[in-house]
Amino acid sequence: MEQVKISIITITYNSERTVEETLKSVISQAYPNLEYIIVDGASKDKTLDVVAKYKDSIARIISEPDKGIADAFNKGIRMATGDLIGIINSDDLLLPGALRKMAESYDGETDVYRGNTVISNLVSQFRCREIPSMKFPTVPYTIHMAHPSTFVSRKAYQKYGVFDLDFRYIMDLELLCRFYRLGATFKYVDADIAEFRIGGATSDSIAKKKNDLFLLIRKNGGTTLQAWSYYAFLRLFDCGKRVLNFLFGEDFKRKLRYRK
Repeated sequence: MEQVKISIITITYNSERTVEETLKSVISQAYPNLEYIIVDGASKDKTLDVVAKYKDSIARIISEPDKGIADAFNKGIRMATGDLIGIINSDDLLLPGALRKMAESYDGETDVYRGNTVISNLVSQFRCREIPSMKFPTVPYTIHMAHPSTFVSRKAYQKYGVFDLDFRYIMDLELLCRFYRLGATFKYVDADIAEFRIGGATSDSIAKKKNDLFLLIRKNGGTTLQAWSYYAFLRLFDCGKRVLNFLFGEDFKRKLRYRK
C-alpha cells in the first residue's frame, strides 16, 4: 500500500540551527504520496529562509503566532489531507524508509500506528531504542511515548479530537491516553521510524509539569489521590534518575530503561 497518502507536520520556532536536517530527513524519503506541512510560530531568526530552500518539496508553509505547541500541532492537522498523519519536530529526524514502513503497515482501520524511536545523545554519542507503549491506563506510571514515531489516521483525529490546548508540556501523552480510553485501536510497527535527539541538557522538571500531570489524571477519569500519587512517583523517579546519572553518567538511566 505504498500509495497511501501520508501527511508530515513539522512545527518550528527559531529553529534555524536544526530544521534543515529535519527537512532533509523527510524530503529524502522520496515517498510518492507525501504531503509535507510546515507550521512556523513567527520565527525571528532565519528559520523561514532555511525552509524556503525546500519550498518545492513542501505542500504548505504558514508562519504566524500561535498559542503554544498544541495549537501549532492542531493547525497542521487541520491542513493535512493524508490518510496518515505524522509529526516530526524541527530537531528530530525521520529515519530512512520510515514512510514506506508506515505505508506497508496501514490497513485503513487502525487508528494509531506506533514504531520505535532511536534516542540519540549528541554530546555523549550514546544511542538506544525506545519501544513504544501500546496501553495507556488511567495512571500511566511508566510510559514509552515514542511520539516522533507515532502516526495517527486522519479519521481518528476527526473521531477522538486533536491536541488539548490546556496542556503546555504533555499534550502528546494526554492525546494517547484519551484515544486509548475512548476505544481507539493501536498497532505496533516493528521498525525504527524516527530519531529523537537530545543535547545533554536537563529536560523540563517534573515540578514545572505539575499542573499538566494533575489535569491529565483528572481528564483520564482518575481521582485527586491518584493524581498526587502519580506526581509523587514521577518526582521520586526523576530524583533517582538524576542521582544515578550523577554517579554513573548522564546516559545511565537510558541504558537501564531502553534497548541499545
